[in-house]
Amino acid sequence: MTLSDVALTEQGLPPARKGRVLLIACGALAREILALKAANGWDHLDLTCLPANLHLWPERITDAVTAAVAEHRAAYDSVFVVYADCGTGGLLAARCAELGVEMIAGPHCYAFYEGVDVFAAKADTEFTAFYLTDFLVRQFDAFVWRPMGLDRHPELRDSYFGNYDRLIYQAQTDDPALDAAARAAAARLGLAYERRLTGYGDLAPALAAL
Repeated sequence: MTLSDVALTEQGLPPARKGRVLLIACGALAREILALKAANGWDHLDLTCLPANLHLWPERITDAVTAAVAEHRAAYDSVFVVYADCGTGGLLAARCAELGVEMIAGPHCYAFYEGVDVFAAKADTEFTAFYLTDFLVRQFDAFVWRPMGLDRHPELRDSYFGNYDRLIYQAQTDDPALDAAARAAAARLGLAYERRLTGYGDLAPALAAL
């Protein structure tokens, strides 16, 4: 550690982390990223997460990621953005290209959990499906039921979900309690239920490549 590094540390700022990669991720992916880090011994990867509820306002994601890159990039050899497009209409990818940082491929986490190519191949037959992940099953009320006003106006359910025919739970883990919760969510929405054990999909090789 150099004298300048000592000075930075005394100011509460981290010295440059040689050989380390910072993951700037959606908070909805935190549990899965930490599980992959632990299982694979990826100790060179550090994680910082932005609030998962940014997905309620996708127009805010690009600026939030930009601010996080600006805050942290000087302390790391490289930065990797663990967001897909996530409703930004290509703006996040364009911004990451401007910033010179890479990001995970795909339109959203449902695609990269399933595998982007596999998900795309099913698009013509699954456009009437509503998807949940482990995170969304755990946070169903906070991210689906209450934001859509269904806790106050349950009569809106058919207006929102009348064109859907099923709920597909993309399970990252084989958890009977989450399976039961996802099945209950499908019943609340009036949809048929399907469970797929996708695991981590494209997320695992994307992080392994770092």
